[in-house]
Amino acid sequence: MALDGIVINSLIKELSSKLTGGKIDKIYQPEDDELLLNIRNEGTNYKLLLSSNSSNPRAYITNTYNKENPIKAPMFCMVLRKHIQNGKIVNIHQPDFERIIRITIESLDELKIKKTKDLIIEIMGKHSNIILVDNEENKILDSIKRIPLSISRYRQVLPGQKYVNPPSQNKLNPLNEISQEKFINTLINNKKELYKAIYSSFKGISPLIAKEICFRSNIDIDINTNYIDKKDFSSLYSAFTRLFKQIKNNIFYPCIAIDKRLNKVIDFSCIKITMYNHYSFIENDSISFILDKYYYEKDIKERINQKSQNLRKNISNKLDRLYNKLKKQKEELLESENADIYKTYGELITSYIYMIKKGMSEIDVVNFYNPDGENIKIKLDKKLTPSENAQKYFKKYNKLKHAAIELKHQLKITNEEIEYLENILFNINNCENLDELEEIKEELIKTGYIKGKNSNKNKDKNKLKTSPYEFISSDGFKIYVGKNNKQNDYLTLKMASSDDIWLHTKNIPGSHVIIKSEGKEVPENTIFEGAMLAAYFSKAKMSSQVPVDYTKKKNIKKPNGAKPGMVIYETNNTIYVTPSEEYIIKIKNNKENE
Repeated sequence: MALDGIVINSLIKELSSKLTGGKIDKIYQPEDDELLLNIRNEGTNYKLLLSSNSSNPRAYITNTYNKENPIKAPMFCMVLRKHIQNGKIVNIHQPDFERIIRITIESLDELKIKKTKDLIIEIMGKHSNIILVDNEENKILDSIKRIPLSISRYRQVLPGQKYVNPPSQNKLNPLNEISQEKFINTLINNKKELYKAIYSSFKGISPLIAKEICFRSNIDIDINTNYIDKKDFSSLYSAFTRLFKQIKNNIFYPCIAIDKRLNKVIDFSCIKITMYNHYSFIENDSISFILDKYYYEKDIKERINQKSQNLRKNISNKLDRLYNKLKKQKEELLESENADIYKTYGELITSYIYMIKKGMSEIDVVNFYNPDGENIKIKLDKKLTPSENAQKYFKKYNKLKHAAIELKHQLKITNEEIEYLENILFNINNCENLDELEEIKEELIKTGYIKGKNSNKNKDKNKLKTSPYEFISSDGFKIYVGKNNKQNDYLTLKMASSDDIWLHTKNIPGSHVIIKSEGKEVPENTIFEGAMLAAYFSKAKMSSQVPVDYTKKKNIKKPNGAKPGMVIYETNNTIYVTPSEEYIIKIKNNKENE
């Protein structure tokens, strides 16, 4: 899944037709690596998204972008506003079929003299960048990522430096005329598997397109180029030339391939991906529409991942400390459970005190507390008298006996804290939007696990900013699944009625699940579906035979002082299920088909 040269080519055609001649009204920089340009052309407003994000570099016209802009605009945004805001877009092109978009803009400088600038978007993975260049002098005015000599020996991307194109990979441009002989020799000399030889020999071709060319030629993608006969090369060349003839003639089929069974995006492109004909397709005349739809959810997940990194690390570190604490507590408890041996040592020393002298390191005596009367060796402190050694063991015995009671209490607290933080980590990893992540942050601030101001302090603590999952069982019962502790508490303690069914994985971090009974008897099949959802939305998602407890909500209690999402129950049944994505999709479809 990549914006290859072919997709960029189709995008350039679309941007040129819609934006050339347009005026740049506003420029925003919502993220450190992302720009949004408001462009008005022929009575229509367009939002052009430009991103140099290392994971998701991209450019397209968007209709879904809704990020908030910072109060103070970043430096690069200010530079762009100075040089190109209110400017006119005069040209958009793709240099030499590379993954580069060059937008040429005419604007007036401080002296009202017309100047031409180039906004260059380099879509190259972690090396992606957005650079503003003075067109006449080919001088860099600024860039969204500054690259000094210490980072790149090939070129510096700094204000005042000459703009140098990214390093060439010495590939052939497939839009140029390429003879069959040159095509074959290029692939043979590459000496790789066929599809790898294609995308590493020709510009603008991603692995997806290389595989599609092989598929159209009925040739194994993994065969080495040295083992292909002349007939196969001829078929491959025909498929290759037909594809790029369509591209030169601006024949595109923007689409996203989707596995509907798993509700999973497979790939996207601007050509027909015939090797995915067994999948469903979302099709549109606009490549921007396809890119906007594909990257919207992908970008949200990426941003959540970035913004939650410190939070996850913080919680993971706390969990590591708790695991070590639990281990030590268990070891101490085990020792305290063997406290009677120290009482025995003290009594034996007292009984055999006439045999012991100060300075002895151990004594070997008959253990008359043992039915077999075996001998036992007792270590002694040389510095202590026999009586003091006995007292030392009696004190240790008494200390451990009292410690056992406290240790059991502390073990309970440690286990509860581990369970809570494991659940928090599970919730963080399952966030679908930034509001859900913010709810978790507020909870952690409130419980004292992280520092910060609770922005929700004066708001209704029971009001949800986000919504739990909602499903319909095959029997028509509504099933709700919490995404975080706040939602879990709301579902269980506020929304659920006493006869509703409550489900949760047994001793495994996961979501609270509520089946609304509406005064009816809940069928076994619906309970099974609820259990499948509870197992799927838990840490045991990838496990088999997951135990899920279920009971009526009236049996659920929340102890005073319990952490968010934590409840207790005694009367329950347990069902074992193996969660599967296919089954969850089936449950999801119940609501869509309602």
